[in-house]
Amino acid sequence: MKQELKYLPVLALTALIWGVAFVAQSVGGEHVGPFTFNCVRSLLGGAVLLPMIPLLGRLSGNRREEAAPADRKNLWLGGALCGIILGLASSLQQWALEYASVGKAGFITALYIVIVPVLGIFFHRMPGAQVWLAVVVAVAGLYLLCWSGGAALGPGEWMLFGCSALFSLHILVIDHFSPLVDGVKLSCIQFFVAGLFCAVPTLLFEKPAVSDVLAAWAPILYAGALSCGVAYTLQVVAQKHVEPTLASLTLSLESVFSVLAGWLLLHQTLTARELAGCALVFCAIVLAQLPSRKKVKH
Repeated sequence: MKQELKYLPVLALTALIWGVAFVAQSVGGEHVGPFTFNCVRSLLGGAVLLPMIPLLGRLSGNRREEAAPADRKNLWLGGALCGIILGLASSLQQWALEYASVGKAGFITALYIVIVPVLGIFFHRMPGAQVWLAVVVAVAGLYLLCWSGGAALGPGEWMLFGCSALFSLHILVIDHFSPLVDGVKLSCIQFFVAGLFCAVPTLLFEKPAVSDVLAAWAPILYAGALSCGVAYTLQVVAQKHVEPTLASLTLSLESVFSVLAGWLLLHQTLTARELAGCALVFCAIVLAQLPSRKKVKH
């Protein structure tokens, strides 16, 4: 328990960085396309992290070297899979911010915490009754948050749902590979892979000018150095020392921070209906974690 309490502030800091990053993404999207933004931020995150691997390796308490062929295979395979999924999820999220507010994007993205235990069905881990209740509550919350009276959801909401599903898969892949390899190296590889993955559609469809990238230097620097290089790595490091349920609950504060950041920095507000939807989604996030905590105690 002492070990968990020691790393909970690390996860809270991660959630804060991610929440504010929605503002950086929204501002950056005014200058460059979604693939360009994520290509540059990911490569920057990997470049920032690369010289810090020795230091962060000591902080993580994992000094292992991937000397065996199986270890190297796990490191590169895990990094490649995480990078591709992260590149897809981040690009969908960035694209969605052209249609949705920062607060709404934060809360819908946070639904990965509900989706992850439901996906456990495919790994022969049947969710408990509280998870299914969480799904119902989340649907009710999303109805209040997203449905504006039209016949269908908007493109921003659909992109965010896809983003949330991809982040759920990203968490499952990290959970599989992080015990097998050095988490800091895994994080570094995933950023370079995500950056190279996004570079292809960037060159094919967006063809950004250098002046556009320079105009977005501040949000790209924040999203690359802090949200990628620092926050994602802190997540990998801290999750090794904190029980998954407690870690997920702490990281879910990202959605709260995104609303606060959008309100303080971009002066974006939510209606009473949308705030009620946010409250229900957050309740669903909490409910979804309760069954898994009981299982851990067994």
